[in-house]
Amino acid sequence: MQIILRQDIDTLGKSGEVVNVRDGYGRNYLLPQGLGVLATEKDIARVEHEKRVIAARTAKEKRELEAQAAKLGQVSVSIARAVGDEDKLFGSVTSRDISEALAEQQIVVDTKKLVLAEPIKTLGMTEVGVKLGHGVNATIKVWVVKKA
Repeated sequence: MQIILRQDIDTLGKSGEVVNVRDGYGRNYLLPQGLGVLATEKDIARVEHEKRVIAARTAKEKRELEAQAAKLGQVSVSIARAVGDEDKLFGSVTSRDISEALAEQQIVVDTKKLVLAEPIKTLGMTEVGVKLGHGVNATIKVWVVKKA
């Protein structure tokens, strides 16, 4: 089945591309979700127009994300945790904790966008990556301090 992608899909391709997919994947996922349309001659001509529109929209979104990344680069979050002997944390700091701490500063970041290889288990400063999309990444500083 040939599908014209309407959005970027990491495993398939960029929006506007004509891709071959299995019938079930196209019928049951791509088409109902609005991620693609069937590739006919009429649709291919329409997609050429949509490509230009999508390219303009993508460029605008990327500029907005780059501005957001610049703002996030300035952000520093402090999270207080209880510690035991030898300054070892009870538990750890997860991406959810970081997202909640950012929300307290009126900065909304989805936990799925935070790049944290493993939970933070030590006191001090850790740089955490944020994948904003369209290849735009940011880094925020997370300080884990002793709870008073």
